Amino acid sequence: MHSFLLVDSVTPRVSDILGIINKIAPAALAEGWDNVGLQVGDPAAFAPRIMVALDAGKDAIEAAVAAKCQLLLTHHPFLFNPVKKINISNPLGSLIARAIKNDLAVISLHTNLDIADGGVNDLLAESLGLASSVPIRITSSEELIKLAVFVPKGHEEKVLEALFRFSGFIGNYSDCSFQNSGTGTFKPLPGAKPFIGTEGKRESAEETRIEVLLRNEDISAAVSALLKAHPYEEPAFDLYPLLNEGKASGLGRIGTLAQELSLGSFIEVIKEKFDLQLLRFVGDTVRRVKKVAVCGGSGASLLQDAKRQGADLLVTGDIKYHDARDAEMIGISLIDLGHFKSEAPMIRGLAARLRKELDVKGYEADIQVCECEKDPFSFL
Repeated sequence: MHSFLLVDSVTPRVSDILGIINKIAPAALAEGWDNVGLQVGDPAAFAPRIMVALDAGKDAIEAAVAAKCQLLLTHHPFLFNPVKKINISNPLGSLIARAIKNDLAVISLHTNLDIADGGVNDLLAESLGLASSVPIRITSSEELIKLAVFVPKGHEEKVLEALFRFSGFIGNYSDCSFQNSGTGTFKPLPGAKPFIGTEGKRESAEETRIEVLLRNEDISAAVSALLKAHPYEEPAFDLYPLLNEGKASGLGRIGTLAQELSLGSFIEVIKEKFDLQLLRFVGDTVRRVKKVAVCGGSGASLLQDAKRQGADLLVTGDIKYHDARDAEMIGISLIDLGHFKSEAPMIRGLAARLRKELDVKGYEADIQVCECEKDPFSFL
């Protein structure tokens, strides 16, 4: 038990980490069949020591317990299929009991981290040197809302600064808004505390109408910030649902190499980067490779999508015999990096991102990476 640990206001709770995780990889991005979020543990518990791993297996849980961690973050869900009973004499039950007895919470980020910006697939694309990578298969687009608010002359900048924390992005442009001027009227009623004007008398004021775009998920926070920044007691604002689609999210990534290589040369690059002696592949080693698709874990289902988008090669894991035959038939090369190797970059990538987000929020925690995990497959 770790109840002896000293904690203070800068120590995050498990719930604080959940909030940060939902920013890094929103749970809404996860596939419907998935199970992400808090798997085991108390949301109110403090978590001064946190470990990041790929799997919530015996090695990672024992490593977290030995390091006196209060929280283990994993990619693959600790509890994936429904658990009808916890029998500590079987392997899963024993791990659940081990975590609970040692006050170790477990949070898993699976398909939401696959899809999220900066997640598994972006990290894999970056490690392979791909530029300008975008999702291979779109799974969702941001819902956009237009917010229009009326602000008295001279107070526009304060309100804009509050709203730009949540909005203002159009493509590669930030701080985007539209403003026009007009005259607003109002009559303060009994009990009102008007910024300008007199109770019972109709007033008019020169105002600016400000319009900005918001993501649907940010509406509550943006409106709260608006109310704090606005000088009026009861500011007038409108929210308009839009048919415009916001930023797209999806599975896998497709991008380009800085320099065209032969498939054989690119295989050697990957072997060196991932410390591999052998690498399974499909295709002619002299074939030129420039546009590359990647998908961490099991991504052979994206083969046709990658080909349609002009990929010369798909790098993924868990490639089956018929996947290889399909690749030969449609004329795209395949590299089987393996499930473990293709997702392993998320361990250090997520740890680094978490450290940054904790620092921004003023929290202090020791973030460790699990060093003991290894690919379950061996080669002779």
